[in-house]
Amino acid sequence: MLYLNILLTVKKNEDVERVRELLSEQGRLSRQEPGCARFEVYHSQNDPKVFMLVEHWETQADIDRHREAKAYTTVYKPHVLPLVERVGHPTTMVE
Repeated sequence: MLYLNILLTVKKNEDVERVRELLSEQGRLSRQEPGCARFEVYHSQNDPKVFMLVEHWETQADIDRHREAKAYTTVYKPHVLPLVERVGHPTTMVE
């Protein structure tokens, strides 16, 4: 299992609601993809410009396919990424 935590900070206040809508759609589509065990979108209560994606993928091949699938290529890459600053955190679980 591969774990990805992505922190997104919206650049402009007026884009927050649009990013929220786009990320909701991206999450819905991503959860339908093969190998996606978890894809959750969180919106910070402390800073309305901050979102976090929590993703669990079965394999690296699943992540690679995700980056070629509809959610990534038609929602995230062209519409979300231009509106945000992105910091990715591939992680391992501490047990």
